[in-house]
Amino acid sequence: MAKILTASEMPDILSAQLIANYLGLSRSTVYSLFDVKPESGGIPNFTIGISRKVDKREFFSWLDRKKEASNSVG
Repeated sequence: MAKILTASEMPDILSAQLIANYLGLSRSTVYSLFDVKPESGGIPNFTIGISRKVDKREFFSWLDRKKEASNSVG
């Protein structure tokens, strides 16, 4: 099993696998979130060759928005 990195240990550009490990999700779930437009709740990402990557700052901004949305429900 891969070591789960803390936020400060993560590189500036994240892979689907790093995000999956961090969130405790499958990599296929992360790729599904990549396919959803960010304005509809998906993880913002970009492509380099055939790889999809995520800017670390954008990922943690997305995660903060998800947490805020969850806290505001109920």
